[in-house]
Amino acid sequence: MNDTIHIYCDESCHLEHDQQKAMVLGAVWCPASHRAALGRKIKKVRKQFGLPPEIEIKWTKISPAGLDYYMALIDLFFDEPMLHFRAVVVPDKSILDHGRFSQTHDDFYYKMWYLLLTHVVDDQNTFRVFIDKKDTRGRDKVRKLHDVLCNTYYDFDRRRISDIEEVQSHDVPLIQLSDLMTGALSYVHRRLEGSEAKKSIIARIRERSGHNLLSSTPPRVEKFNVLVWQPKGVI
Repeated sequence: MNDTIHIYCDESCHLEHDQQKAMVLGAVWCPASHRAALGRKIKKVRKQFGLPPEIEIKWTKISPAGLDYYMALIDLFFDEPMLHFRAVVVPDKSILDHGRFSQTHDDFYYKMWYLLLTHVVDDQNTFRVFIDKKDTRGRDKVRKLHDVLCNTYYDFDRRRISDIEEVQSHDVPLIQLSDLMTGALSYVHRRLEGSEAKKSIIARIRERSGHNLLSSTPPRVEKFNVLVWQPKGVI
């Protein structure tokens, strides 16, 4: 094993009855050896714009007044070779027929996490996964996700995927960066238009990634990878 990789996960509009059409799961990852330095760079950007250290990076907080700050964070992500992003987009939750597959919406939610994470995990490194805490019932589901991933890779001693942990996003700057990218994709796929500041952020991501954000990227794209999930057959 060469290195330990930290994967920082967030989600947007993941609830079954939230009246939102699209669901997006996203993850930023980097070598654990660079985590602290990258966190300091994010804090440096925050200080550069005169913001207090407790201010959390959140897509929902983007406004014209903070636009330059969020643009700088997008540029930080794309300029840093150790940072990568992967997202899975479910464009239309209304067509999901969970009963046909004997699953709940939570089961489907964690299947999508599985789809996201198996693209990132390889046989060259060890991995730790940090998921933004969703609710009080998440611990058992996270444990199940860990079990399924380890079984997939015959990782019965959990040397490859050592841990999947729920954390509070306000304590972890790299989860907040994942929130920013995930929120942008969610805004695009929900066809929202109300915020010029958010549209400017989306335009910068499109420019820096070279991707339209509406379709899947080629599978081997490493910096900014998107899978727009489509069901096979009628569901």
